[in-house]
Amino acid sequence: MKHRLKITVMLGGPSAEREVSLNSGKAVAEALRLRGHEVTEVDPRDENWKLPPGTDVVFLALHGTYGEDGTVQKRLDELGACYTGCDAEASRIGFDKVLTKERCVAAGVPTARYVLLESAEASWPMGWNPPVVLKPARQGSSVGLQFVERVGDWSAKLAEALRFDSKVLMEERVAGRETTVGILADQALPVVEVRPKEGVYDYKTKYTSGTTDYLCPAPFDAETTERIQSAAMKAFKAIGGRDYSRVDVMVRPTGEPVVLEVNTLPGMTEHSLLPKAAAAAGIAYGELCQRMIDLALQRKK
Repeated sequence: MKHRLKITVMLGGPSAEREVSLNSGKAVAEALRLRGHEVTEVDPRDENWKLPPGTDVVFLALHGTYGEDGTVQKRLDELGACYTGCDAEASRIGFDKVLTKERCVAAGVPTARYVLLESAEASWPMGWNPPVVLKPARQGSSVGLQFVERVGDWSAKLAEALRFDSKVLMEERVAGRETTVGILADQALPVVEVRPKEGVYDYKTKYTSGTTDYLCPAPFDAETTERIQSAAMKAFKAIGGRDYSRVDVMVRPTGEPVVLEVNTLPGMTEHSLLPKAAAAAGIAYGELCQRMIDLALQRKK
């Protein structure tokens, strides 16, 4: 048993992903208690939260705005607190799909062609053909995601995406296989392939039990697997990531990886994709939570 720590798990929060975060946080808190630590749960529903005195380390199980966009990290830095995961700046970049794109392009990371849109009046961009995907720039968990199959649906879909943010990213819809790569302590974990049983992998299929098959390790040849992992790692480094993350990567039929986004605080229920990837690498759930704590504490030293 490692020595007993006073750990504060931050969960819930004010974002559109509150429910998912509560599930992540409860699972993490339970796993850390089972390892003998003293765990307090703090739900920062507004700015008035306080850290319990004597907290050794904060485990961030927040998702979405406030938790994942660098805001809470900045506050924790001001408090001099030690916390898990990416710092405030990497979180801010990772949460903003436009900033992530810019970093990936600059670093030569393969990513989908895109256009930035900031007005519901924007007309269909020149030189593009459907299908395309519209993504609110600063939301996670597929919140507000729109698929445009025909130019006729453009205005309504764009207006819907803009309900969730003032900036929307329009991307080519990459045909191929959907994968995600967990990263832990500068190591790419086994690739997970995500196969929705029908339709697309959106908020509903992500969080409805039994609607999606997950294959881990994903059935790719060794060379393609290495390419996917390498692209994910380059994207993680491009945003300045540290400790851990999960990078979503489409794989074209040619085997070419296309990085979609970097999730700096990925889901942490036992059924979430980062824990699935860790399990395939022989790291049990409780051990994964402990390693995340250890990585934060190493920085404190």
